[in-house]
Amino acid sequence: MKLSHRPTSVTVRFDDENLVGFAGLVPAMRLAEQAGLYGLARDLVHVPGHQGSNQEVKIATLVAGMVAGADSITDMDMLRHGGMGKLFGDTRAPSTLGSFLRRFTFGHARQVDALCSRFLVGLDRRCPFFGCRDAASPVMVDLDDTIVEVFGAAKQGARIGYTKVRGLDVLLMTATTDQCAPVIIANRLRKGSANSARGVVKFVQDGLATLRRTSVANRQVWLRADSGFTSAALVNQVMSTGGWISVTMGMTGPIRRAIATIGDHQWTPIEYPHPVVDPDSGGWVSRAEVAEIAHTAFATVRHTRPILGRLVVRRVPDWQAADKIAAGQDPLFAAWRYHAFFTTVPADQYDTVKVDTLHRQHAVIEQVNAALKDSALAHLPSGKFAANSVWVSLACLAFNLTRALGILTSDPRLAVAVPATIRRTLVLVPARIASSARTIIVHLPLNWKWATS
Repeated sequence: MKLSHRPTSVTVRFDDENLVGFAGLVPAMRLAEQAGLYGLARDLVHVPGHQGSNQEVKIATLVAGMVAGADSITDMDMLRHGGMGKLFGDTRAPSTLGSFLRRFTFGHARQVDALCSRFLVGLDRRCPFFGCRDAASPVMVDLDDTIVEVFGAAKQGARIGYTKVRGLDVLLMTATTDQCAPVIIANRLRKGSANSARGVVKFVQDGLATLRRTSVANRQVWLRADSGFTSAALVNQVMSTGGWISVTMGMTGPIRRAIATIGDHQWTPIEYPHPVVDPDSGGWVSRAEVAEIAHTAFATVRHTRPILGRLVVRRVPDWQAADKIAAGQDPLFAAWRYHAFFTTVPADQYDTVKVDTLHRQHAVIEQVNAALKDSALAHLPSGKFAANSVWVSLACLAFNLTRALGILTSDPRLAVAVPATIRRTLVLVPARIASSARTIIVHLPLNWKWATS
């Protein structure tokens, strides 16, 4: 099958002075300016040397390139073609941007973190980032890390970690409500072999402080994390701010003994609307059972105050164990595989089935990881760790800016779409530039589907 076209012969001509391929960058960067990007960059980021001059222009150029889909320093040259110079009066060459990033140190990278935090607050004031401000549902905060693969050992901090992949570790913290898609509220770049829990308490403290400056400051916070982040220090940090927490627990001795005390009558069956693939066994799962008991976490950890909460356990059929039973063997947990998490969510507000369902939605942060790796994090640009750290922070800033652009269209599909969809529909729009009475007019396609939005 092939697409029909008219006329049968096509002549292609180039008119660099009047054509632009990224007309959607105009409202995107205007929104960034209104949210304070230029002023914050000028006031907060101070890089020494002549490479650090005009930092607001260079940071804005990097953000604009990432919104347009750039995944490397070389791709930043896409902002300097055709009539882009008429729409954006000042951009920088990729070599200039590379020299700018290499001048950053750890302290300057922290300045960019402060910029991203304040920019998120500015965006929240100009668009309904988190849906209705007076909603009663909690704000779901997800914590996760992912490895960005690199090739060769030249990059500072590149290590081979538990994933057996050489790379750098990106720690992310996102916020989601039942009315909005995930928004990145904090990020941190670490060496590839870093333990998941390294520095996470201070990281969570900074992320929750940013969230308290947004429009959802008065709403209940519920933090979800994997077993790699489980620690008494993290749980106490979240509880000290009045938040709830649910963290996956490893199958340690105390957890196994606690699961063994659950009676057969306590399990509640859960029916899946569609079968899903179990990531551990690779088999299809179409049913499960869930139960809970009161549990005191970290009771055996020295110099740690035990924390009282709920141990919610979900079990799914283990077909491999069933095969062992048929072969005459006696497995530890016959025909079931168990998954447990500890939570401080009150039982009178969320029952066992509901709290288990909401905890498993923690997987939504994996979509954020995939979206970042599909755009700016496809390639880390420098051999210097601080430069890559700044690149990651600006990639998260561009992610939030793209998300805000989709929300402001009032199109429910674009409000929750992945950044690649928003970029394809709203940013990568061809246009022709015209002038009238000293006013620049951008002519968009006549039958553009998202013109009303």
